[in-house]
Amino acid sequence: MLDRLIGASLVEQGMITKSQLVQVYKKQESDRAKLGVIAVSERMMTIAQAEQVNMLQATMDKRFGDIAVEKGYLTETQVQRLLGLQGNTYLTFLQSVVDMGILTMEQLEKVEADYQRANGFTETDMAVLKSGEVDKAVSIFLDNADPVYNGMFAMGLKSMYRLVDSHIYVGRAYTARVINDEVLGYQKFHGDQQAAVAISGKYEDVRKMAIAYTKEEFIETKEDALDAVCELINCINGLYASEQSRNDSKIELEPPNFSVNFAQATSDEMIVMPVYIAGGEIKYIIAVSKDILVG
Repeated sequence: MLDRLIGASLVEQGMITKSQLVQVYKKQESDRAKLGVIAVSERMMTIAQAEQVNMLQATMDKRFGDIAVEKGYLTETQVQRLLGLQGNTYLTFLQSVVDMGILTMEQLEKVEADYQRANGFTETDMAVLKSGEVDKAVSIFLDNADPVYNGMFAMGLKSMYRLVDSHIYVGRAYTARVINDEVLGYQKFHGDQQAAVAISGKYEDVRKMAIAYTKEEFIETKEDALDAVCELINCINGLYASEQSRNDSKIELEPPNFSVNFAQATSDEMIVMPVYIAGGEIKYIIAVSKDILVG
């Protein structure tokens, strides 16, 4: 997730163009991060140490890890950990930016530190964001200690990551009583837990999400797009209900529904999380123990 968050920050600051970022993400898909970049990012080595090992590699028929161990910069255990991290999306993102000559590692380190400071993230928060485990990132962006909200948002994001877009990222959640959007799909459930879940946004953004979910390129009507979104919501809530049933909590899902004409959702309290997915932005809305009225 951090690769997308930092990428958006770089564009916002004018340090990289949107077209350059697209090329970086394409390169990222096919590359794996080098051990030196990972070691610096994980603060196991300094930039100077990594550069020295890279220079030695040009004259020695040895792997980066072997040279780093010989120089006393890394232990064997650390090398094994770094090898396990090579496929990390954030680290391959950093590598791609550096390889394309857009920014240096020093500049990226400063960007990351500035981003962490500006958002008030802890080292633990940053480690979670770097890991790419979207469900664990929920608590970072959700200022709500209620385990039900945390569990429902985690299930939603985890499912979107798995079923729609593995490059999903989110913004900080907020509380609202009224949401106005172009289109909206929603589902309510009751039983041992009562809640309502909705996805709303601009039609084009919701359509992109529907195409990514269904793998159908020709979704051309609002009804078809919202029908796919409702299917996704039903899938997410079904997974959540199954998870809760293992704790002897019974949930009955109501049929999902949607509005295609500038819907307004109102509730005593809704928590809204901006979700950036499939090239668009949608709102993921949850109200626990509150009803959502759609008009």
